[in-house]
Amino acid sequence: MNLTDDKLKNVFQDKKILVTGGTGSVGAVIVQRLLKYNPKVIRVFCNDENAIFQLKEKLKHKRNLRYLLGDIRDKERLTRAMEDIEIIYHAAALKHVPLCEYNPFEAVKTNVLGTQNLIDGALLTGVKKVINISTDKAVNPVNTMGATKLLAEKLITDANNYRGLKDITFSSVRFGNVLYSRGSVVEIFERNIKEGKPINITDPKMTRFMMSLPDATDLIFQATIMAKGFEIFILKMPIVRTGDLADAVIDDYTQRYKIDKKTVKKEIIGARLGEKMFEELMTEIEAEKAFETEKMFIVFPKVEDLENLKANRLGFENAKKCQRTKYNSYDSDYLSIAEIKKLLKRARKSYKE
Repeated sequence: MNLTDDKLKNVFQDKKILVTGGTGSVGAVIVQRLLKYNPKVIRVFCNDENAIFQLKEKLKHKRNLRYLLGDIRDKERLTRAMEDIEIIYHAAALKHVPLCEYNPFEAVKTNVLGTQNLIDGALLTGVKKVINISTDKAVNPVNTMGATKLLAEKLITDANNYRGLKDITFSSVRFGNVLYSRGSVVEIFERNIKEGKPINITDPKMTRFMMSLPDATDLIFQATIMAKGFEIFILKMPIVRTGDLADAVIDDYTQRYKIDKKTVKKEIIGARLGEKMFEELMTEIEAEKAFETEKMFIVFPKVEDLENLKANRLGFENAKKCQRTKYNSYDSDYLSIAEIKKLLKRARKSYKE
């Protein structure tokens, strides 16, 4: 399904939308893109006063933007923010793997209990659609962050069983690492080069799914159109090796800023607490119940009839049963350094727009 401005305007024009975590890397881009389609109001919900101030300064004083200071752990405040809202994008979460390992109770309070607060509030206030932003780390998790995001996914999916006669749907989108997002490895690599510090590489053979912010928001908006409840939408993403990513960033950054590449040193530091050598996008059980289009996989909680889906669901016209039994970052083709540099350039461009 091609996302045209006209199609998205039909979805978002005059709508009332809430974005939790709306000042984060993904949340802020959702907000900025939504502004193009003239929603009636966008409420940006965040617990970081300074981040709200900075986004407000960046976006000037748009008449349909509201900045709400609050925490998704506070059910009463969150529910009040949902009053009269039609669509929710749930991007608020604790996302840094090592920090969640050292602060597991905090990860549970935000990622799990915060998501339950959101579901309860949405059911109470008449919201029509909830899109939860998830991560590939929720698949076969080995760390606290992944485990809490898996449980958040399950809560969102199973919330459809709580809705009764209410006209509301709950769905999730699942994707990998976002280039140039706040605190991303690329951002750290470039800062270290600028400051003359070594590039710290956990393991050159470590593999990750990588994507740009436009890819992430395209998936989120496609899910908004296609979702009828229970689905997990998963973007098909390129795969990079950490060592290749480091080399690509070094090449790219030193060329752009006329720095002698020989002065940049690399140090292997080993995997950090809670990190996996590779990531997965679907479990084998999920793959059995998944469909795929050119750009995404769609997982359902039970096996669905393909022809029925094609006949009754927008965006499934070219869908087929998933052809893979699993989808991970170690048994697929990796991007070359030249291909990674092209991806970096596209991702950088999106941040300037």
